[in-house]
Amino acid sequence: MSIELSAVLVALVGGVAIALQSLFSGVIGAKLGVAESTFIVHLGGFLVAGVLILVLRGGSIGQWRTVPWYAFTAGFLGVVIVGAVSCSVPRLGLASTLTLAVVAQLLLGAVLDHHGWLGASVRPLDLARIIGLVALGAGTWLVVR
Repeated sequence: MSIELSAVLVALVGGVAIALQSLFSGVIGAKLGVAESTFIVHLGGFLVAGVLILVLRGGSIGQWRTVPWYAFTAGFLGVVIVGAVSCSVPRLGLASTLTLAVVAQLLLGAVLDHHGWLGASVRPLDLARIIGLVALGAGTWLVVR
């Protein structure tokens, strides 16, 4: 399997952004409240995305009808994510919150991959992946305890 270096770097930058956004959302959530934090974070995202769409002169936004209906729940899920992080970071700490969030992502990702649901590539659970998930569970316990 070949890994494209630019995709790895983008994923790492995304991981740094997730950690920082989680921390900052937690700060806002602790000071103002979860709903307020969620609103502020999404308002900022709306403004940045709006400017990008304007700069790109609409990009391919006109093709929105080709997107599967369930993909439009991403905005709602973004509110759930920011709300959960805003609530959890002040109570559990950043490392525990991110660890639990990543574990949830990986477990769901393994199930979606195994079945090929919601457009995921089919990648069956084999013994190596199951051992990896068990090790992930042990590591999570060590971080969160």
